[in-house]
Amino acid sequence: MATYKKKGFKSRSKNLESSKDSTTAEVFETLDVGASRTEMIVSKYQNYIIGIVALSVIIVLGYLGYENFILKPKSDEANNELFTAQKYFNEALNASENKDSLFLLSLNGAEGKYGFLDIINNYSGTDASNVSYYTAGMAYFNLNDFEKSIDFLKDFKSDDEILNALAMGVIGDSFAELNQLDDALDSYRSAANSSSNKFSSPKFLLKAGNIATLLGKKSEALNYYQKIKDDFPKSPESMLIDIQIGKNSSN
Repeated sequence: MATYKKKGFKSRSKNLESSKDSTTAEVFETLDVGASRTEMIVSKYQNYIIGIVALSVIIVLGYLGYENFILKPKSDEANNELFTAQKYFNEALNASENKDSLFLLSLNGAEGKYGFLDIINNYSGTDASNVSYYTAGMAYFNLNDFEKSIDFLKDFKSDDEILNALAMGVIGDSFAELNQLDDALDSYRSAANSSSNKFSSPKFLLKAGNIATLLGKKSEALNYYQKIKDDFPKSPESMLIDIQIGKNSSN
């Protein structure tokens, strides 16, 4: 900013005009210098800048090429493989016998078709691979292999709140089966907090309350039970919730 010395009232206006002109000149001079410096930088590093721009174009085109010519066909192929694995999984859920055999077929594949494990290993980055983490984790849970169930479900990612809640809930169930109650409680908390829907939330609030009770955390358990009563009064979990509240309210 231009400065001026105050020499008296009469000369103030003149000095202000001079200052204004000086400021304007300095601004344009600064712009000219800035432009010159920019031109010098561009001139000095022209080849480098062109290289950076070209690299950016190559990256964009490479991504589009990868998406259209590699990822999309790969995804289509993975989805076709997923169909058979999912068929065995669904049959296992509905079967009255040989359930374990069907779950193993869903994991390992059969009849020349991939199972969930093959899809995970061969189609990384596809939606089919992500879904396979979820269903593989569920299959291992049904096979009572709780450590593998946890490992696969932890790698599942989804924007669907209910699916995320179910995955976290089964992780909690697996930890509970392994008698790792603190970890189970953490997972049930996450499952309950990840969604506020009337299907999954009261289930995992109840499980969190029950585990908290086992761990002697009555106050925390009471919060979960009370939330079921207040927020999900029509849920099946609320039917006997007053009994649980009474147990944790008493000293």
